[in-house]
Amino acid sequence: MDIENMKAFVSVAELRSISGAASKLNHLQSNMTAKIRKIETYYNQELFIRNPKGVKLTKEGEKLYHQFKKILLLWEETENKMKKHDEKLHIGTMVSVGGTQFSSALNKLYNTYPDLSVTLKTGSTEYIENQILLGQIDVAYTIGSLNNKKIRYKKVGVEEMVVIGRDIDQHTIFDEYVRLKNILILSDKCLYMTILHNICVSLDIEQGEVIEVGDPETLVQFALMGMGISLVSKRIAHRYNIINYLEVPSSYRYTDIYLISRLNYEFTPIEKQFIELNNSLSNILEEIED
Repeated sequence: MDIENMKAFVSVAELRSISGAASKLNHLQSNMTAKIRKIETYYNQELFIRNPKGVKLTKEGEKLYHQFKKILLLWEETENKMKKHDEKLHIGTMVSVGGTQFSSALNKLYNTYPDLSVTLKTGSTEYIENQILLGQIDVAYTIGSLNNKKIRYKKVGVEEMVVIGRDIDQHTIFDEYVRLKNILILSDKCLYMTILHNICVSLDIEQGEVIEVGDPETLVQFALMGMGISLVSKRIAHRYNIINYLEVPSSYRYTDIYLISRLNYEFTPIEKQFIELNNSLSNILEEIED
């Protein structure tokens, strides 16, 4: 089985789209379709269910997808070792996420490359994008984007936003609860603050004072104490076992997550491994979609 065919199969499975995978891998759609048919013929099984919105893996397709992922990760590992690339990672993410989303992927890489050197920077979207442009980091995940023409953005998921605070229950009314409450933020350049400010403006809700906290755990503690409210992702709320939160108005509820790098930057084999592991082990996409 050809590595390129495996890549095609995995891309179609993850994007749930033959045309999307063709675009990602710079193939003609007809060539991508031919690759999928060749694999299905080889195994004599239907591996995808076709529908008007795209494709979905069958039960047997799921099995093959997981096997191909293992093979491709091993192939990337082999490429990295044999070509003797530097075992270095310079990565970044949001303060609100920190390194938690990378822990499984990094643990796997450290087991494979004991001498791996990792630089991790966290900050606002603006800070992370600047670090990318300065060459201080090479790969990063951000929530939202500044649409910089010198940065390559790849959407990898969606964050659902919620408001946390004290004494929220099923009867809490958003407008009444948020009005005049202090707003807890990580920094004055926090994207979440901008989103919450826009919500308040659109609903004509008067805001309280802005309190900069700087640490995600402290922010959550202060919010639950009653010092103010904060806009966070539902994923973060679940991480801190918060079950009572306020749903955000639908037009502001979802924010895109991007994998970013410098324009025309070529990922090293170890960076490719990191990205693949981060998707498969940390399950960014699956966690958000669920």
